[in-house]
Amino acid sequence: MTTNETTYNTTTTTSYVPEHTPRLAWAKLAPDVYKAMIRLDTAARQGVDPVLLELVKIRASQINHCAFCVDMHSKDALAAGESVERIIQLSAWEESQHFYTAKEVAALALTEAVTLLTDGFVSDEVYDAAAKQFDEAELAQLIAAITVINAWNRFGVTCRMVAGHYQAGEHK
Repeated sequence: MTTNETTYNTTTTTSYVPEHTPRLAWAKLAPDVYKAMIRLDTAARQGVDPVLLELVKIRASQINHCAFCVDMHSKDALAAGESVERIIQLSAWEESQHFYTAKEVAALALTEAVTLLTDGFVSDEVYDAAAKQFDEAELAQLIAAITVINAWNRFGVTCRMVAGHYQAGEHK
């Protein structure tokens, strides 16, 4: 990718590192699994606020280093009216909680706990904070949504899906 940048009436060319190629087109090679993931994703999102859902998906994808999903869900969040500021602050949400509602903070904490199971388990403190913000049905759906984005991230990272080409709403 090459970009032209204009600075003080001087045009310079910046060359970026070439795009990597995906390892495997898993969705085409395992279409039944892909279709099942789509159905699971559709079921998991039911009853979850769409803005909250995108914040959760972006944060889990940041933690899992899934550039494809960070790109996708950031674009979907922007298209849904989310602010650039709140998306940027997600990587440091604990230090910038004032950008988010108490419900969103609880969901982000739960997202991190579920995503980082290798650090231990979902603590009672994190779970209880989420349970105070969501009724049981909402909490069950939120946990499902967090689990599903983590599964998508594993496909994306393992297969080295390429970020940057997704158009907002393309996979809805």
